Amino acid sequence: MKQVVVTGASTGIGEATVSVLVGEGAHVFGSVRKKEDAQRLKAAFGNRVTPLVFDVTDADAVGVAAAQVRDALEGRTLYGLVNNAGVAVPGPLLHLSTDEIRHQLEVNVIGQISVIQAFAPLLGVDRALAGKPGRIVNISSISGKMARPFFGPYAASKHALEAVSGSLRRELIPYGIDVIIVGPGAVVTPIWDKGRASTSGRFDDTDYAEASRAVQDFAAEMGRTGLPGERIGAVIWKALSTPRPRVRYAVVGRPILDWFVPRLLPARVIDRITAKRLGLMPFKKTGN
Repeated sequence: MKQVVVTGASTGIGEATVSVLVGEGAHVFGSVRKKEDAQRLKAAFGNRVTPLVFDVTDADAVGVAAAQVRDALEGRTLYGLVNNAGVAVPGPLLHLSTDEIRHQLEVNVIGQISVIQAFAPLLGVDRALAGKPGRIVNISSISGKMARPFFGPYAASKHALEAVSGSLRRELIPYGIDVIIVGPGAVVTPIWDKGRASTSGRFDDTDYAEASRAVQDFAAEMGRTGLPGERIGAVIWKALSTPRPRVRYAVVGRPILDWFVPRLLPARVIDRITAKRLGLMPFKKTGN
């Protein structure tokens, strides 16, 4: 049986991916941060899922989980590692604290690297294990290629994850471990509702009040009306199982409008379009 670790399995893309992988006959080790989420996963999927309780920023807990998975594998390699856990810290960069930005990068970048380091031996870095090398699938975002206003920390984290993935893919060639990026667009997920709740009304006294609210409302709406998580889960399974996977899969609802055109147009043109939509026009000077 194919054994896969999926981080951030409690909601959104992670939970949908667990469902897809289980449907394909895999056994999933799903990481969550709360015991109640672990119980819910177990109730939903039974013996087809083994919950792992850890926060990706807790290196010791990640190590304990990796040891648990090693015991379960009984001397064989892990089929795949899906790095999906993440958070979103929205808001204008001028008004976010460095601690908030640091937290964004700690979870979405350093945490991913910590998980990769802990589970890489099981994917084939430990050459004493039997079986073919496994694969790493890192969940990036459309923001990993295009940085939108008021999503600076999130975009920075996803740009960084793209860079980490590229370096790692080449570093792991000697072990036969592939690294694939899946970069979704808008997906049904609570991540943006959580981000908006944490900053609600916070920027009302800044010059960005109206634009910030508009962007957060738009992101939350996309989190309710975007692609179903199962669509992303299906692509993740393809990245894990197809004989010749792409280096990167972009999964967007409107490929031409949301992916190809923005990447083809000059950056200054995109700047003007974005500014007009959000009302980010030059301020008039108030002094002499």
